[in-house]
Amino acid sequence: MMNRIAPGSGGMLARAALLLALGTALAGCSVVDYVKGIGGSDEDGEEKAELEPAPLADFSAEVELRKVWSAGVGNGQGKKFNRLHPALDGDAIFAAAADGTVAAFDAASGERRWKTDVDTDVSGGVGVGGDLVLVGDTGGNVIALESASGRELWRARLSGEVLAPPAADWDVVVVQTLDGKISGLDARTGARRWTHDTSMPLLTLRGTAPPLLSEGVAYAALASGRIVAIKADVGTVLWEARIATPQGQSEIERAVDIDGRPALVGQGIFAVSYQGKVGGLSLANGRPVWARDASSFVGVGAGFGNVYVAETSGTVSAYEVAGGALRWQNEQLARRSPGTPVAVGSYVAVADFDGYVHLLSQVDGHVAGRGRADSSGVRADLLASGDLLYVYDNDGGLKAFRVGTR
Repeated sequence: MMNRIAPGSGGMLARAALLLALGTALAGCSVVDYVKGIGGSDEDGEEKAELEPAPLADFSAEVELRKVWSAGVGNGQGKKFNRLHPALDGDAIFAAAADGTVAAFDAASGERRWKTDVDTDVSGGVGVGGDLVLVGDTGGNVIALESASGRELWRARLSGEVLAPPAADWDVVVVQTLDGKISGLDARTGARRWTHDTSMPLLTLRGTAPPLLSEGVAYAALASGRIVAIKADVGTVLWEARIATPQGQSEIERAVDIDGRPALVGQGIFAVSYQGKVGGLSLANGRPVWARDASSFVGVGAGFGNVYVAETSGTVSAYEVAGGALRWQNEQLARRSPGTPVAVGSYVAVADFDGYVHLLSQVDGHVAGRGRADSSGVRADLLASGDLLYVYDNDGGLKAFRVGTR
C-alpha cells in the first residue's frame, strides 16, 4: 500500500492535527517515522525544538470585519484533518460537515434553505455545478443532491477516497480520488463515462486538489506536481505539463504534491506545489508561463494582477500574473498555517490555524485588518463575493463578514 504523509505546518495545534490525520491515513500501512517540517533531529541527532507560531503583530487598523450572519453546520471538520470547503453558487452558499450534514443558506441573509443528512462520513466537498451539490466520502462514494431542495439524486462508487470537492456543469461531474484516478460521471445519472489513471509517487501528502471545469475542459492538479487538461465530456487528454519537479534523495524530499485549489486567471492556470514551485501554464497547450520556488499545500488566490501564495512557512507572497515578478511578501504569519488567500475588495484575506482572519493590502501586503472568526481554527478555503467574506470554521460555524473601512 502507498505511504502517505501529512505536510509540515505552523502551530502546535495544527501540527498535532496533522499527525492525527497521519495516523488515521496510515491505518494498515507502514507509518513514516519522520515527517519533514514536523519534529525531527538535527545533524547531531539532537531533537529540534518546537517553534511557536509567530505572535500577532501590532498594526494600524484600516478595515474591519463586521459579522453579518452566522449558522451552524453539523460537526464541521470533525475529528480528522478534513478540509471541507463551502461553495458559492449564485445567491446560495452550501456547506457540509464530516458527520454527513449538508446545508444550503441564503448568501446574503444566512437564512437556511434546506438541510439533509447523507448518512455517511463526508471527506470531500462541497462541489457545485449545473443543478447539483456534490460531496464525497472516504469509501469512494460521490453523492449528488439537487441544489434547490437538497434531495438526493444519485450516488456513484469510485475506486478511492474523495478528499476534494468534485467539479460539475450541466453535463458532467469530474472527481479526483486519492488513488490518482480522475473520473467523469454523467451529471444526470452518475454513470461513469471515463476514467483517467495518473502515475502516483511512492509517497504523497494526504490530500487532493479540487478539479476545475471551464468551457468543457477539466483541469486536475496531481500528486506528481503536474496538471492535466482533459476534454470533460469524453475524457480525452488535451495536454499534461509540470508545475514542479521532484528534488532530493528520499521520497519525502521528492514530494511535490499539488493539494490546493489552482486558479484560472486569464489564459493561464496557476498552482503551487509542496516543496516545489508556484507557477502558471497556458490553458491552450500547457506550456509554462513562469515558475518560482515555493512550498504550500493550500491553494492560490488571484487579484489586482497578482497570484497570491501562502507558504508552509507562513509567508504570504504576491507574484505578478504577467511574468511572475515578486511584488511583495508578508512574513508576519510565520508558523500560523495560513490558508488559501482570497481577494476581497482591496484586500487579500487569509485565515490561520487559530481562527484569525488577516486582511492584507493587495498593493503592498501590509496588515490592514484582523478579526477572529472562531477559536477552533479555519482550514476550509475562504469565499468572497462583493464586500462579503465567508468563513467556515473547524467547529461547523459558517459565518459571513462584511469587509468595510473603519
